[in-house]
Amino acid sequence: MYHEFTEISGRLGLYGDRTPVLLAVSGGIDSMCMADLFLRAGLHFAVAHCNFHLRGEESDADEALVRDWAASAGIRFYHRDFDTAAFAAQSGQSIEMAARELRYRWFSQLCREEGYKALCVAHNANDNAETLFLNLTRGTGLHGLTGMGYESMIPCHEAGDTASLLRPLLSFTRKQIEGYVRARSVRYRDDRTNAMTEYRRNRIRHIVFPVFEQMNPSFIRTVSNEMSFFASAEAAADAYADAILESAVEERDGEVFLESGRLFKAAQWEYVLYRFLDRYGFNSSVTTSLTDLLKSDRTIPGKRFDSLHYTLLTTASGLVVRKCPPVAPAVRDAGAADIFTVVRMPGHYRCNGKDFSVEIVDRNSIESLRQPAGILLMDADAVGMPFVCRNWRDGDWFVPFGMRGKKKVSDFFTDLKYDIFRKRESVMVVSTSGGGDGSRVAAVLGERIDDSFKVTSRTASVLVLKVG
Repeated sequence: MYHEFTEISGRLGLYGDRTPVLLAVSGGIDSMCMADLFLRAGLHFAVAHCNFHLRGEESDADEALVRDWAASAGIRFYHRDFDTAAFAAQSGQSIEMAARELRYRWFSQLCREEGYKALCVAHNANDNAETLFLNLTRGTGLHGLTGMGYESMIPCHEAGDTASLLRPLLSFTRKQIEGYVRARSVRYRDDRTNAMTEYRRNRIRHIVFPVFEQMNPSFIRTVSNEMSFFASAEAAADAYADAILESAVEERDGEVFLESGRLFKAAQWEYVLYRFLDRYGFNSSVTTSLTDLLKSDRTIPGKRFDSLHYTLLTTASGLVVRKCPPVAPAVRDAGAADIFTVVRMPGHYRCNGKDFSVEIVDRNSIESLRQPAGILLMDADAVGMPFVCRNWRDGDWFVPFGMRGKKKVSDFFTDLKYDIFRKRESVMVVSTSGGGDGSRVAAVLGERIDDSFKVTSRTASVLVLKVG
């Protein structure tokens, strides 16, 4: 395994270059194996460890192991503590996705600030096969069958970052890693959650794969080879699709227009459409719906489809795509299917892709009640806490500041001459009383407050709501 590792490292440009790389080391068997291989090979590297504080003393013990290993090997060690649960709640993400964002943003920052040319992670052949089967259970195109590559961009990186993400263990199976660690007496720690079959990846690892391995002991190797064939097929198909889209797609004032007439000239126009939609994150159900709609020759102008970051509208002559604020996977109210964030105290929040801050200040500290764009001032006692920031509903109404009568939020958007895209960008309202049926809209976030919540001479504290 060591000799194969040195060959892979050479192909990845890790030999003969004095510029160090950064290793993401959790303390588990895979990452500790990677660290030992790098040390044994005499490569230039440092170690970074994240403590997500999700498993109490076990998380601290993981950190201690990696710290001690780095100290004994004379390797530079970085560590960062994260309140992962709090970040997940604030950002409306799952714990898993929150931890992923936190660690990759920090790793990318370290590479940028400390001059590391790459981040190395310990993904192996089993991880790659598990990802393939997870993709299949969710539904996937050719790209989901190709697996991970040895080199890619670091997720959550910033514009201008040059460090790449390397996976030097990608060709090794978990059995090979276990054998190497035993032979070298490499210390590592087991994460007990890896044995829990409540997680989908673990169910594939512990329940599904053993069955396949009984049928084919070299199952992981076979899957790895097949993924390389899928990658070649995808490259050929994408070259065909890109050639068609180059002539059929036009950018107009921040919008992307796909002309249906030119699309239909392609023999495999359905795959070309799939590749076009995949660029903007539209899922398989949207692809199927649009394909069926175009096949029916009954294209209805104005039909709308949404992805995480984009909105698509059908027109008489094609499809229009425009970027919109991302819809973060947040808490959903089972009754109303709302996306919302509960604000219990002052601080910074994020809901449905929109960042906002909440501050409470003394009324006497406010010199002017003029409210610049994106800033709302309200009577803090009238609003109360907790309150909710959520997407607007069709039946929502409020009394816009300075007016006497009620107005539907949808009509308020019409008064502002918002088109369908702008409405999507301004979907958030501030709702009192925890967001239930007895609540009322106190403000349209970033736009206007309800007159009942305005600051008056009797106001003691002012709630300052800033968007961005």
